[in-house]
Amino acid sequence: MNEERLPRIIQGGMGVAVSDWRLARTVSRLGQLGTVSGTAVDLVCARRLQLGDPGGHLRRALARFPIPEMADQVVRTFYVPGGKRPGTPFRPVPRYSLRPGRALVALTIVANFAEVYLAKEGHDGRVGVNYLRKIELPIPFACYGALLAGADHILMGAGNPAELPALLDRLAAHRPVALPVRVQGATSADGDTCVEFDPAALWDRPPALRRPRFEAIVASVDLAAALAADPASRPDGFVVEGPPAGGHNAPPRGPRHLDASGQPVYGERDVVEPAEMAAIGLPFWMAGGYGGPDGLAAALAGGAAGIQAGTAFAFCAESGMAAPLKQAVLGRVAREGARVRTDARVSPTGFPFKVVDLEGTVSREDVYADRPRLCDLGVLRSPYRKPDGTVGYRCPAEPVEVYQQRRGGRVQNTEGRRCLCNALLATAGYAQERPGGYAEPAIVTCGTDLTAVRHLSAAHPAGYTAADVVAYLLG
Repeated sequence: MNEERLPRIIQGGMGVAVSDWRLARTVSRLGQLGTVSGTAVDLVCARRLQLGDPGGHLRRALARFPIPEMADQVVRTFYVPGGKRPGTPFRPVPRYSLRPGRALVALTIVANFAEVYLAKEGHDGRVGVNYLRKIELPIPFACYGALLAGADHILMGAGNPAELPALLDRLAAHRPVALPVRVQGATSADGDTCVEFDPAALWDRPPALRRPRFEAIVASVDLAAALAADPASRPDGFVVEGPPAGGHNAPPRGPRHLDASGQPVYGERDVVEPAEMAAIGLPFWMAGGYGGPDGLAAALAGGAAGIQAGTAFAFCAESGMAAPLKQAVLGRVAREGARVRTDARVSPTGFPFKVVDLEGTVSREDVYADRPRLCDLGVLRSPYRKPDGTVGYRCPAEPVEVYQQRRGGRVQNTEGRRCLCNALLATAGYAQERPGGYAEPAIVTCGTDLTAVRHLSAAHPAGYTAADVVAYLLG
């Protein structure tokens, strides 16, 4: 793929299933890079099937999976004809460890295949998948599923993705991979800890695969330059996310300070100018405060290939965000009452996280306080070294006594932590329902610059589409 054909606009891979296949497919057909969120796709697939697979889209995609018995097993396990009864909980999915079970591996590969397949169905546009380096245990299996469906780009942030170029090379050749995993409390004497996968073991005759482009999501020129300098870690391009971007943000560089409202204070060291990135010599897209026609013009003038935009797409008609949440945020934007804050505590990852202040969601302290504290999904669990030398798993959003007393975590780490796994699934309309009628509350994230949303909402009072976003950005 030559540089002249690179897209001007990358649609951000947002949340859990907010950037779903419908949104990515629409943007891709408009000639830009449609991106699906790769976060917790296994859970999303399992819950869609339990809701009866409306429209039959998942089963149509799974029927094209090249190892039929794997796809058939997933359907047999989770598909509920007509959908589960209202008020009954979703069936649980096993949690990831360094040695995941075969059923979980199969679900992850199949689910990522289906999401990319549906996004690419019926057109020849390009489609990307966005993954978080912090959610590392599923990465080899998720990427392999995306490659089987012909993903054109893989994008990854929320950590240093230095291992991804080599991992994609090996997966495309069906060669064994071993992705290093950070284990809290481990020392150099403990040796390397990896999650391993041999894709050739799945096949008698593996199909030929095309290796996708890899775009590293970075927040500093230093990291970008270091990745580019080493042939083993050199990506095909970069997405540069500044502090205004939605979702997870890089922490401020230098000493950590909070303002009077508890938000991290970002300074000049956290601002990346396009000209600095241009000097590295690889294609790049600017993100975070660039999501408008002026931002696109400034990025292009500085040598960028274009921009990544998320916030405007998050509230368009095709996004996977639950309609009542979209309408609530759009109503607040219209009344100039939308408030987005950078919360240094809310995410179990330890990264700052953008949160929209919205009633009924866990952005509100009363909703957070009323939610039973539990960890039953484990997407953001971290491995840690136990006193006996074995590896355990813990999450700062789990019950405090479990995290502190049984798993040796510091109680300070639990303060204010939200269960993003359950909350973000609820944001996309897949809230777990629990005994007694309790449903998991949602959380909404977006960037702090709402100019594009305000403009599009004013121009399209009944709601705007992804095509409207693209036309506005290119206008």
